Amino acid sequence: MSRQKNQSDQQVAQQVQKLNEELKGTPVSPNLADNVQTLKSLFDKDDTFLVREVQNQKDPAQQYVVAYCAGMIDNGFVSENIIWPLTYSEPNTTEENLLDAVARQVLLVHNPTPIESFQQVVEAVTYGDSVLFVPGENKALTLSTQGFPLRGVSEPNGEIALSGPKEGFGESLILNLAFLHRRLRTHDLKMEMRSFGVRSRTQACICYLDSLVNRPALEELLRRLDSIEIDGVLDSNYLNELIRDNPLSPFRSTGYTERPDVVVGKLLEGRIAIVLDGTPVVLTIPYLFIENFQSNEDYYLSFYYTSFSRMLRMVGFLLSILTPSLYLVVTTYHYELLPTSLLLNIASERLNVPFPMALELLLMLVMFDILRETGVRMTSGVGQAMSVVGALVLGSAAVDAKIVSSLVIIMVALTGITSLLVPKLNTPTLMARMFLFVFAAFGGFPGLTMGCAFLLIHMLRLKSFGLWQISPTGDLQYQQFKDIGFRAPLWQMRQRPAAIASQLTRLRPAKRRWWN
Repeated sequence: MSRQKNQSDQQVAQQVQKLNEELKGTPVSPNLADNVQTLKSLFDKDDTFLVREVQNQKDPAQQYVVAYCAGMIDNGFVSENIIWPLTYSEPNTTEENLLDAVARQVLLVHNPTPIESFQQVVEAVTYGDSVLFVPGENKALTLSTQGFPLRGVSEPNGEIALSGPKEGFGESLILNLAFLHRRLRTHDLKMEMRSFGVRSRTQACICYLDSLVNRPALEELLRRLDSIEIDGVLDSNYLNELIRDNPLSPFRSTGYTERPDVVVGKLLEGRIAIVLDGTPVVLTIPYLFIENFQSNEDYYLSFYYTSFSRMLRMVGFLLSILTPSLYLVVTTYHYELLPTSLLLNIASERLNVPFPMALELLLMLVMFDILRETGVRMTSGVGQAMSVVGALVLGSAAVDAKIVSSLVIIMVALTGITSLLVPKLNTPTLMARMFLFVFAAFGGFPGLTMGCAFLLIHMLRLKSFGLWQISPTGDLQYQQFKDIGFRAPLWQMRQRPAAIASQLTRLRPAKRRWWN
């Protein structure tokens, strides 16, 4: 059955690809009636697709056809700037053909673009543009008339900053690119458009600074993007899973953000951004492991506070993955390491607990993850209340019922709280915690050491588009460590990351201050 299904899926994909090729090879006809017939056959049983025939009042023999999708255009704009001029204006065609004369003299639309195939017509109409057909011309004009509703500019809920810009990306590709253009007013900013998905034809833009970009990473990215074959791309995670390194690893090899200022900062370091239409999440590559502990407001606050917070996040990550395993190892296999009074307290707490320590810890870890997932999936107010109340009630009831001990509740709470310090590592933290827990349960301290070694080896083998995510700099220079475990003052950050930018572009263009 699976083989037959794969064969049928391949046949369907081939048929869709064949239809797209046929559309690309179907040119616009000089005859308006033929164009209308072709459009109606393409959009058969689609009642939102409309064809408007316009007749010029000064020359009744002169007719035009405007095609668009209802609900995706600005009706007032189309009426005032397209329909009315076509109805009451008469173009002068003494020195140019009718198509160019209409575009230059009649239409009140910026940048009307000529197209030649019905594949371009379909892509334009389904994206909110209008297409104008002129008699006697084997080309049509694409008119920018988009008017579909969009979400307003707001701060991303997952990347709230106490200080700094409050803008966040939206679902419109053009508006998202405008955020980048407004912050990088230079011709060095390059934006290459591409389409993904055989059916969805979702547009994406690859953005980079031409003089700073890491060329090998850019070439590898374009090679991977060219190899994508999929029906539709609805979110940036589709591209992330199709182009990422180490596809089975829980650790990411591409960065993601919803903040324009973060993307601009990455571009200035020589990275590449992938902006996808229909989603506010922007991918950035290459991605280094240290970026998991960096926050968007690290550069908007004092470097003293930022350095302390960053080191706190690193300690929180270690506590989150090691706390349950260490507690299990010490209380089960190496209890001689504990003070006598603490050991007696733990023993008295566990007198009436019916489960082994490993099962007790595992049950509470799973329960905490269930409460956290429930709080995330519900509405904000109810979800937060349920998470807090549920944790308090269930924890207290479990201790009173002698199902778990109070120290286990403390360890699980410490694990859960520290995991919130590094939200970018939620999935890797969960997987690493359970991985080390299994080694600790069966092997004690030697088993935990072996698990940590395996985890460290895996992390050292992580790559992101040809670059090691945990990359040694090769020399112990201050400039190579100025933004890793701590953040140096901005006036001392004179070089770009050596692992990302080429040697010719490592120096920042800013001048040295007189007190340096």
